[in-house]
Amino acid sequence: MTLPQTTTDQPSTNEITYNGKVYTKVREGLADILNPVSMTTDKNGSTKQTVFYNPIQQFNRDLSVLAMRAFAEDLAIIRHARHERRLQHQAKEAQNGKKRKRGAPRPAESSIVNDSNKVQRLDESTAAVDQDRPIGAAQSLQEPPPVPEPLDEEHDRSTVDISPHCHAAVAGERPQQTNGQLGELENDRVSSEHTQVHAEPNPPNPKHGSSVDVIPPFRILDALSATGLRALRYAKEITHVTSVTANDISAPATASIKLNVEYNGLVKKIHPTTGDAKALMGHVVNPGKEPFHVVDLDPYGTAAPFFDVAVQAVADGGLLCVTCTDAGIYASVGWPEKTFSQYGGLPWKGPQGHEAGLRLVLHAVATSAARYGLAIEPLASLNIDFYVRLFVRVRRSPVEVKCLAGKTMVVYNCDHGCGAFRIQYLAQTREREAKNGDKFHNHSLAQGPTATPLCEHCGFKTHLAGPMWGGPLHNPHFLKRVLGLLPSLDSKVYGTIPRIEGMLTLALNETLFQDPPEMESVESAAAEPFASLDPALRDPHPFFINPSTLSRTLRCSRPSDAAFRGALLRLGYRATRSHTEPGSIRTDAPWHIIWEIMREWVRQKHPIKEGAITNGMAGWEIMQKDRSRRQFNAAKQELRNILDGTENADTLRDRLEAALHRISKGSTEVVNGQDDDGTSGATVVSGEHEELKVVFDEKLGKEAAGKKMVRYQQNPRAEWGPMSRAKAGH
Repeated sequence: MTLPQTTTDQPSTNEITYNGKVYTKVREGLADILNPVSMTTDKNGSTKQTVFYNPIQQFNRDLSVLAMRAFAEDLAIIRHARHERRLQHQAKEAQNGKKRKRGAPRPAESSIVNDSNKVQRLDESTAAVDQDRPIGAAQSLQEPPPVPEPLDEEHDRSTVDISPHCHAAVAGERPQQTNGQLGELENDRVSSEHTQVHAEPNPPNPKHGSSVDVIPPFRILDALSATGLRALRYAKEITHVTSVTANDISAPATASIKLNVEYNGLVKKIHPTTGDAKALMGHVVNPGKEPFHVVDLDPYGTAAPFFDVAVQAVADGGLLCVTCTDAGIYASVGWPEKTFSQYGGLPWKGPQGHEAGLRLVLHAVATSAARYGLAIEPLASLNIDFYVRLFVRVRRSPVEVKCLAGKTMVVYNCDHGCGAFRIQYLAQTREREAKNGDKFHNHSLAQGPTATPLCEHCGFKTHLAGPMWGGPLHNPHFLKRVLGLLPSLDSKVYGTIPRIEGMLTLALNETLFQDPPEMESVESAAAEPFASLDPALRDPHPFFINPSTLSRTLRCSRPSDAAFRGALLRLGYRATRSHTEPGSIRTDAPWHIIWEIMREWVRQKHPIKEGAITNGMAGWEIMQKDRSRRQFNAAKQELRNILDGTENADTLRDRLEAALHRISKGSTEVVNGQDDDGTSGATVVSGEHEELKVVFDEKLGKEAAGKKMVRYQQNPRAEWGPMSRAKAGH
C-alpha cells in the first residue's frame, strides 16, 4: 500500500531569543536546534543555509536512532553475559583456593596485545562474543580491559584532554529516564586512559575506601555533523551513550554545534570538534587510542572517500552507518567511469538500478575493510528516497574475509532487450568437514561465464554490471529487534514510525533464503543477542522483476500483482515485494518460467494486438518460443526429416501417419485451456520436459488482509529532495 506521509518530515518550528539573538528553533525527536533568523535568500527566494539542515531526512535520523538503540542493547546483553562468566570463573578460582596475580589478564578477556603486531589468544571458548581487536585499537568493543584504580581526588580535572582524539567516558550515576527523555549525567568526565568498563558497579576499593559506580562506555562519532542534530538526538534518545563526538570541517558548523549542545544542556556528553573527518578517524586508529563503538557517515554526496579509514576507526564488532546521496552515480549509467572510481564496480541500467547501487556501496565498504582483515555483515541496507542508508557490523575476522570473493558477483544484464539477467560469482565457497568433524570453508575459482554474449531469451546483447556485493542485504534478526521497539515509541517524538514499520517489514520479507522469522516480543528479544548470519551466505535470489517492464516488452496489458504472484505460487515458487521499487516482485523462479507465465498471460487473458511487435524486437523473439509455436516448428522439422530420409513409399506413408497423430495429440492438449477443476490454464512442457500448469489465481496471490502500512512513500511536498549545499560565507 502506498500512502502519502502526512506526519513525517515536519518538525515543529518557532522563533525564540537566546543570548540576545533571535533564532528559529526546530524540534525533532527530543532535540532542539537553533538556526539564525537572519539567513539570506537567493534570487528564487529559497533560504541559503550557513549550516546544512534537511527536514526531509527525519526518517533517516529516526531510523538511525532506533538502529543504534537496538545495537547498544545487544552490546549490553553481550557485556552482561561476559560479566557473568567472569564472576563464575572468579568464584570457581576462589573455591579452588587460587588467586589471580596482580596485573594478570581477566579470564573473560579474549586476547591481550603484547605489542603492536602480536595478539595472544586466551580464551577460545568465547570467540563468538570476544573478537580480536581492530588494527591500532587499544580496546575491543566486546572486550573490556582490567579495571584501573579510581583516580586520586587531587587529580587536576582541568588537565583532562577532551581533544577530538581523546574521548572521555562519563562515570557516576546511571542516567535516569523521565517522560521519555534521558536525564543529563552530572558527574565529571575522566580521561579515556582511565575509562572503566563494567557491566556492573565496581566493588569497593580498599585503597580509597570508596565505591565507584561505572557506566560501560558507548562512544559514537558523528563524523559530518553539520548542525549537530544527529549527535543531539543520539545523546538524548539512546540510554547507553556515554560520549558523542560531533565533528565538522566547517567552523560555522562547529559554532552551530556548540550553540545547540549548550542549548540542549549536553555539554558534558557531546564534544564538538573542527577538522577533517578522515584525519580524526585516522588518529583514532593509532595504537593507544580508543575506537568508536559507532561511526556515522552522513555526507552531502558520496561517503566513499571515508570508507577506508572509517572501517578501522570502528571497534571490533562495532557499527558503521553510511549514507550516500549520489544516486545519479551509483544508480545511473550516465557516468559509469565515475561509478567505478567511487565504488569499484559498474552500475546497472534498468529498474533494478537502485538495488544494484546498494550492492555497489556495500562492495566498496567490504573491500575497504578486507584490506585490514575486517569482515562486514549488513544488518540493514535500505534504498530510501534519493539516497541509500546502510547499517553494517564490522568484525576483525581474517577467516570471514576469505569468504568475500565467493559472495561478490557480476551481472549479465539484457538492458536493451527483455531485461533478463544472469549472475556470475567470482569464486566458489563450499563447506567442508575436517577429519575431526570441524566445519570449514573451502575456496576455489568459479567456472565461467554463466551467460552467452547474446540473451538466451530475446537474442539481444547483454552488458556487465558490477562487481558488487552478492550476500544478503539484511540480517532478519536485527530487523526484528528494531521492529520490536516500535510499539513502545511515542509517535510525537518519532513521527516516521508508520514508514519505518512498512519499510523494515518489506526488508524482512525480502529474505527468501529462509522463512521470515516470527516477530518476537521485546521481553524475549532482550534475553540474548541477535544471531549473525553465515559469513559465506549468498543472496540466492538477488534483485526483482517488475510485471510492468515485462508487459512493456511484449506490448501487452499488465497482469495484476495478485494474478502474477498467484501464478508463481501455484507453480511452487515464492514471491514477495522489494522495498526498493513499488510494483516489484522478488521471486526464486528462473527466467524461462517467468517468460512462460507471460506467454500464457498473453494466450489466456490479453492477446497482443496485431502489429504491436515485429520481427527484430525483444518481444517478438520471446513470443516465438510460445509453446504452440514451438510444437508447430518441431512438427515441421520432423516432417522435413521424414521426407528427406525416406525413399520407400510405404515406409514414408507409415511415418507420416505416426507423425501426424503425434502432432494432432499435442495440438489438442494446448488448445484445451480448461483444467480438470474448471479453472483457466494450460498444460505445457518446460525445457526440462516437465509438465507446467500456469493458473492466474488472484485469490492465492492476494496478500492477506492485515495492518495497513506505508510501504512506499509519496513525495510529501513540492521541491522535495536533497536540497542545496550550505554556503559558509552567508
